[in-house]
Amino acid sequence: MVRTHNLGFPRMGAGRELKFALEAYWKGESSLDDLRAVGANLRRLNWESQAQLDLVPVGDFSFYDQVLDMSFTLGNLPERVGGYRGDALDNYFRIARGRSAPTAAYGESQGVAAGEMTKWFDTNYHYIVPEFDSNTTFELDSSHLIQQIRQAKSLGVNVKPVIIGPVTYLALGKVKDDSDKLALLSRLLPVYQKLLEAIASEGLEWVQIDEAVLVTELEPNWTQAFETAYQSLAGTKIKLLLTTYFGKLLENLPMVAGLPVAGVHLDAVNARDEVDALIQMLPPDRVLSLGVINGRNIWKTDVNGLLDWLEPVATKLGDRLWIAPSCSLLHVPVDLDGETRLDSEIKSWFAFAKQKLEELRVVKAVLEGGRAAAKPHLDANQAATTSRRQSLRVNNPAVKSAVAKIDSQLGQRKSPFALRAKKQAEILNLPKYATTTIGSFPQTADIRRARNQFKAGKIDEAAYSSAMHDEIARCVREQESLGLDVFVHGEAERNDMVEYFGEQLDGYAFSEFGWVQSYGSRCVKPPILFGDISRPQPMTVKWIKYAQSLTKKPMKGMLTGPVTILNWSFVRDDQPRSTTCKQIALAIRNEVQDLEQAGVKIIQIDEAALREGLPLRRSQWQDYLGWAVESFRICANGAADETQIHTHMCYSDFNDIIEAIAHMDADVITIETSRSDMELLDVFETFKYPNQIGPGVYDIHSPNIPTEEHIIGLMQKAAERIPPERLWVNPDCGLKTRQWDEVIPALTNMVAAAKTLRSAE
Repeated sequence: MVRTHNLGFPRMGAGRELKFALEAYWKGESSLDDLRAVGANLRRLNWESQAQLDLVPVGDFSFYDQVLDMSFTLGNLPERVGGYRGDALDNYFRIARGRSAPTAAYGESQGVAAGEMTKWFDTNYHYIVPEFDSNTTFELDSSHLIQQIRQAKSLGVNVKPVIIGPVTYLALGKVKDDSDKLALLSRLLPVYQKLLEAIASEGLEWVQIDEAVLVTELEPNWTQAFETAYQSLAGTKIKLLLTTYFGKLLENLPMVAGLPVAGVHLDAVNARDEVDALIQMLPPDRVLSLGVINGRNIWKTDVNGLLDWLEPVATKLGDRLWIAPSCSLLHVPVDLDGETRLDSEIKSWFAFAKQKLEELRVVKAVLEGGRAAAKPHLDANQAATTSRRQSLRVNNPAVKSAVAKIDSQLGQRKSPFALRAKKQAEILNLPKYATTTIGSFPQTADIRRARNQFKAGKIDEAAYSSAMHDEIARCVREQESLGLDVFVHGEAERNDMVEYFGEQLDGYAFSEFGWVQSYGSRCVKPPILFGDISRPQPMTVKWIKYAQSLTKKPMKGMLTGPVTILNWSFVRDDQPRSTTCKQIALAIRNEVQDLEQAGVKIIQIDEAALREGLPLRRSQWQDYLGWAVESFRICANGAADETQIHTHMCYSDFNDIIEAIAHMDADVITIETSRSDMELLDVFETFKYPNQIGPGVYDIHSPNIPTEEHIIGLMQKAAERIPPERLWVNPDCGLKTRQWDEVIPALTNMVAAAKTLRSAE
């Protein structure tokens, strides 16, 4: 018998029920009981969707973030939230976003500093970073997990709890002093022992313990930490399934095979060539779980091809074989069946979370009963994979020819930065500490209503354009009133910074309900890049030209860069990602040139996801950074010297790739630094960044409004590392998720801070 299981399921709900419940509570429109009831119902629905599995994950559901959940389970809370008198879930939200619902704030009009947020390995999911110092202690609170276990058991679910392993938990965190976080392992392990004992006392056999850091390069002391940790946990009464995903184990494979655990999960999508070696190394009593269905992308599995490889493996392992998706299905949408508007041929190429579990069921049926037992499914799968492989809609010879003609000159600006900066300064005449925003302003209910009515055919294009013009005019008026130096048009017409461009590029398909959690209640709907990419016509010019006609202040043209479009899409897997990225770069290059010809003097090309695409192993970084930076330069460097090129990166620790960022040669880079209290700028103490930089001073992922004094303090820290004449003042990111009544006072303080800084010079 082959056992099937899952590593995690999407938690937002097929209709984003959790998103709307969270936001209603945060606005004070519903109660904690209402929110908890939505959570309990979503868990029930998720477990029902996984009923065909032999073991179902429990503990993968979260009201915000699974890493923050683990911090609460381990009693590792920042000192600033200590002594809170309210409900624990409100305190949880205080760490996640700076405050909870208005009715639960206990007079805290500004809340507390939100926890730092960064990317979960190489995904677009963001987690709340655990905080450590030399005085950190841990104290078990398993109530949240035990409650979910008992709910699942009451519904007849075959439970397999999911927790983050101790070494990965430490690796994900940040030390707030100069202590060594590995020194905390001895304090942490007794709490993990108690946690495993609490899980075992619920009558369960297995626990999934995620140690994703095992697919990265480990220093010897971290390798030893795994030996120490799992020797310590070996005496507990529950079986441990040590779970890895997102990559290969490589030099860590022998160590993993020798750890005293009952089973190991290997990502057999990314590490298929390690399966035979792991089988040879694992003791004969150990389970081997293979992640055979891609949990990161939406392409249908070639089940027949998978079985050609997997059937001999199953013969070797017998009952020791478990099969699962490669990683948690958190990273894909819930259900393809709801996509009634997708082209039928293209839709046949996809599988969302529920469909991936059905693929898993078919694989199990074949392994246990032979291919005849699932012939209709296998035939349909073969037809779909053949259709995609042979489709003329996927391949465009003209695009392939254009990519083949790319040479090094295409990525070169006409002059070095120093000469460009002088020309740009003469034209733009901006003050020191120039103020701007990152691009978007609040997406109001009126904006969303007009967009939905236009898509549904309830209003015509003229009425839609009029509504967008009204909102653009409002944004310009507000910026005039605020006194900003460089304006943006507000992006009212854009549903998403990637999907908006994908909708106007050939080679993309779009779902209606393909939502994926990015962080907290924030969901994105990645467009599906299935074929060669080209740009039929200009995408942004008419909106920017209209905005510029309303003001004499410089108006930024706003574009999303090729690397971010790539990394925030579901990307085709039938050609190298580098090739696809260069196709996008050529399309964006054309848009840059059209904006320039329309008289736009500043063009921002966002590369928010540049670091996200880094391979998990540093030894593989250079290849990725080579083609990623080349792609940015291809799209940006067709501009004249007089055109100022900006780029933006958010919520990524970029210090270790600063040389690559400098090589992008953008005239201005804006970055997130407010949550990290400017710590991300430490690299500039040793690396002399040559161009201009805008360190973010307004954390737009929190409802907290920064004071003028706070912003001045942050910019003074920045000025210790970067000459003031090369500094800009701006928020961390776009403002689409905030409300106008938050944005106006925050930007008022930001502009006032810039004026104070200028007067002090």
